[in-house]
Amino acid sequence: MAWGIALKKSPAELPNAELAFGLFQREQRSLFGEILDWMLTPLLLLWPLSLALTWWVAQGIAAKPYDRALEYNLRVIAPLVKFDQQTVRFNLTREAQGLMRTDDADLIFYQVLGAQGAAIAGEKDFPIPAGNVAPRVGIPQLRDDQIRGQDVRVAYMWVQAEAGSGPLALLQVAETLEKRSTLATEIIKGVMVPQFVILPLAVLLVWLALVRGIRPLNRLEQRIRQRRPNDLSPLDDSYVPQEVAPLVQSINDLLERLTASLTTQRRFLADAAHQLKTPLAGLRMQADLAQRERDPKEVLQALAQIARSSVRATHTVNQLLALAKAESTGRTLVTLQLDLAHTVIEVLQDCVPRAMEKNLDIGFEGPESVPAECLMEGNATLLRELVRNLVDNAIAYTPAQGVVTVRLLVDRFSGVQVLQVEDSGPGIPPEERALVLQPFYRTLGTNVDGSGLGLAIVQEIAQQCGATLEMSEAHTHKATPGLLVTVRFPPSSKAAEDTSNA
Repeated sequence: MAWGIALKKSPAELPNAELAFGLFQREQRSLFGEILDWMLTPLLLLWPLSLALTWWVAQGIAAKPYDRALEYNLRVIAPLVKFDQQTVRFNLTREAQGLMRTDDADLIFYQVLGAQGAAIAGEKDFPIPAGNVAPRVGIPQLRDDQIRGQDVRVAYMWVQAEAGSGPLALLQVAETLEKRSTLATEIIKGVMVPQFVILPLAVLLVWLALVRGIRPLNRLEQRIRQRRPNDLSPLDDSYVPQEVAPLVQSINDLLERLTASLTTQRRFLADAAHQLKTPLAGLRMQADLAQRERDPKEVLQALAQIARSSVRATHTVNQLLALAKAESTGRTLVTLQLDLAHTVIEVLQDCVPRAMEKNLDIGFEGPESVPAECLMEGNATLLRELVRNLVDNAIAYTPAQGVVTVRLLVDRFSGVQVLQVEDSGPGIPPEERALVLQPFYRTLGTNVDGSGLGLAIVQEIAQQCGATLEMSEAHTHKATPGLLVTVRFPPSSKAAEDTSNA
């Protein structure tokens, strides 16, 4: 009763759960029942059509032998028509009368017409052929007609003297259709009775064939249900039908993506626990020292160390969250048309105080805004995180009195945008440039506090944006090699469209 009431409500009035349940109930169908319907429905619809065609064919089959018999009777009595100059005479012999009266099932009628349609013998109310039928001497013809309200089959023929001249006589013989109907009915019975046995048997065989055909799906379902919750290995598609193989391959692709996602989550949890262990342990140690100290100066020093450790822990947490967002949700975030120049300038304004603390020369080279046709599609949060990590990394590794330069190059014809961050720090050896893109890897010989996540975050976001990342020596100062990080973004869709149209 509740289900009937729910259907009377409009979709707007239904709760979300109730509406979803109703749609699920209406849309979910059995594959077995669907195939069975599509196989049996045409069979059941074609069966009456087959019976109708059988009846029509049976009528034709039953008519042929009796039509030949009727023509035979016509030919037998045709020689009895005699011509004497312009007079037509007909004398029905006793043998001919017996031949025409031997049928107990049907009535037989005959008629002989002379010149100008004068009745010579037989039934006077016998209908004559249609006026548009041309006389064909000596050739029997057949037609359907009625005599005294009864349907009959008529064989008629025009006869003429042997000389081929003189008056024409019309000879007609007809019989009712009782024998024909009886024979057609017997044929239909002979065909229908086996069909009444064969049709249920065909339905049973179709059902058994479907049960056997769908058995691999049932086995596949059982294999999936018997798996352990942590078993994400690919399904074996060598024992499934060819039509089901794409479905199994899709499930295997999904399992691979799920495995990669779970691996990423497990790695994130392990890395987060490892990276947060050290600052949290330092915080606890400094707090214990502060509790035991009685000297105010020592207490203040311990509190200052606690503040530095908390800042380091906060920075590590923020970078871990940024990496997790870039790895797992980059494809599901909202994308908008963004001005990369505005994003870079906003990030630089936020980083200026930190650069001033180290007495760095930080600057920006590029346009204040990119042309409208070069606006790129992306997620503002991820793009800002990419620029921020590049700039933070440059500031962290550039010594005091150093130089950090951020450049934005825009090709308005192709729509390609290139972001460069150059510093005068120690740089990264060529053999380690691929390693620093891995999370938590740090080059040896640096005394800078960090988690080794900055460039890994940049690489992950660049891949999400379809961009490429390159590293090379900057040669800003002769004393240090410096580092030049180049991120090349793909052309915007609008610029690419304009270029293809041109």
